[in-house]
Amino acid sequence: MPVRDGESSRLTPVDVLVTRTTADRFGRDILAVGADVRLLAMERDGGIVGPEGPVASDDLAPEVVFATADLFDEGQPVIEFFAVAATNPAVRWFQSPAAGTDHPVFATIVERGVRLSTGHSQDVPIAEFVLRAVLDHRQDAAAWRLAQAAGEWRAHEFREVLGSTWLVIGLGAIGSAVAVRARAFGATVIGVRRHPDGDEPVDEMVAPDRIGSFLGAADVVVLAAPGTVETESLVDAAFLAAMSPGSMLVNVGRGSLVDEEALLAALDRGIPDRAVLDVVRREPLPAGHPFWTHPRVVLTPHSSAGGRRPVRPSGRPVLREPGPLPLG
Repeated sequence: MPVRDGESSRLTPVDVLVTRTTADRFGRDILAVGADVRLLAMERDGGIVGPEGPVASDDLAPEVVFATADLFDEGQPVIEFFAVAATNPAVRWFQSPAAGTDHPVFATIVERGVRLSTGHSQDVPIAEFVLRAVLDHRQDAAAWRLAQAAGEWRAHEFREVLGSTWLVIGLGAIGSAVAVRARAFGATVIGVRRHPDGDEPVDEMVAPDRIGSFLGAADVVVLAAPGTVETESLVDAAFLAAMSPGSMLVNVGRGSLVDEEALLAALDRGIPDRAVLDVVRREPLPAGHPFWTHPRVVLTPHSSAGGRRPVRPSGRPVLREPGPLPLG
């Protein structure tokens, strides 16, 4: 990405825009790429600071905009940050922290000719979230917690994951990570993907138009597909009617995959037995929505990707020790 100055052999520095949080935690790793990288940090108030101090909006010309998950924390300048990627003419590459690209802002960025990269660091925490949710339900862990709170020594039987059948819809990085972990527990995994490559970590692959034939055999149905026209309301009344007694639905894909009225009606009838929803159509979920209090719903605030730090296979942290950078 660096370009040579037309009047000399010098490399023109590449401006990389990140959040202040990212600059403080990861900045030294970014700068280690080379001396031709100049780091710009957006503060919480939307102001931007570079090595020489504040950068006026008219002078802002980042070639790379590196978005990170901290942007979605309360008080972060998410609107201002994405606006730079969507409108600044200097931007050539936008790195998104999200796995999906269904938000309209991504279409705007791509239409401008900006290279878009999505994030795949979510696969491990989301896969572990799914396993925890399934184990919690199948082991009826709430019964142990209630017994402890009541000071009662009360045992109960539970269902193992071993021998269960999982239908994982969407075999990208996240769905594949779920499949690997489910099989490690002894589950049989059936994967659904539009364009399989033959290397999916599942026991059987099926095309999307055959989902209905496998729902009745699935103990666990995991939604890890993107939100597209094709997947809109994939989980409708017919889908839910085909699920088996005692089964559970886990949605870590997009809220648009589920017809929520149909799901509520199905849950009232008792099938599926449990719906774990990390995503819903309207986020945050409005007060008074039936999902808040439904006894068969486990609701989490789109936070299944909230792992603290990925590690290399060696077990060493990816990042160096954080430390403030001399910006501003």
